[in-house]
This record gives sequence, C-alpha cells and structure tokens, in this order.
Amino acid sequence: MLERILWLGKLVDAYGSLLTERQQLCLELHYDQDLSLGEIAEQLNVSRQAVHDMLKRSELQLQEYEDKLGLVNRQQRQLALLQQTASLLADLPEALKTDGRIIEAAKRIQKLLELPDEV
Repeated sequence: MLERILWLGKLVDAYGSLLTERQQLCLELHYDQDLSLGEIAEQLNVSRQAVHDMLKRSELQLQEYEDKLGLVNRQQRQLALLQQTASLLADLPEALKTDGRIIEAAKRIQKLLELPDEV
C-alpha cells in the first residue's frame, strides 16, 4: 500500500499539473492531508461516491500519462545509473593504488554512461 502511494506521489509530481484543479485538490486532500472520502465530500459539497470516482479517475489518468510518456520510469533509471556511477567514483581513490583496478573502474564507468536510446 505504501509503495502504491509513493508511486502515485511520483506520478502527481510528474503529471499533476495536467489534471484539473479539482482533481489536484481531491488528490491533495486525500493523500497529502489524509482526509477521508466523507470529509473531502463535505468540503467539496459532493457525494462520497463522487470523491471516490474522482480519485480513481485521476489515478488512472496519471498512470495513462506514465504509460504513454514514461517520465517517472526514465527518471528512476537515470537515478539508478547516477547512483551506480557515484559508487564507482567512490572506489577510485582506492583503485588508484593499482593500475588494473583503476582501468577496470574506468571501463565500468564508461559502460554505465553509455545510456540506452530510450533513456
């Protein structure tokens, strides 16, 4: 459940501005402010079912944007590559002690930086 909420947060960060103001507000009230569907319905002057439907539609729409554009997945792949590169760079001072290790580390960094076309 937490993983799903974190994923949804990433989708909102990437595509939230593409939703209507009302959808954005509904998502914010439910996920950021942790209000119940009934509390949101009261604030928005709609039924609890309308809030439920709006949340589900908004979540589906965000996932559709990700399926088509892939910005969040691309960002996660790039972050993983940067973390791997940083780890390899952290090993360089020790690797400087022997030529074989530094050459191998340099080759691994070079290979990491050869990003696939879809990134």
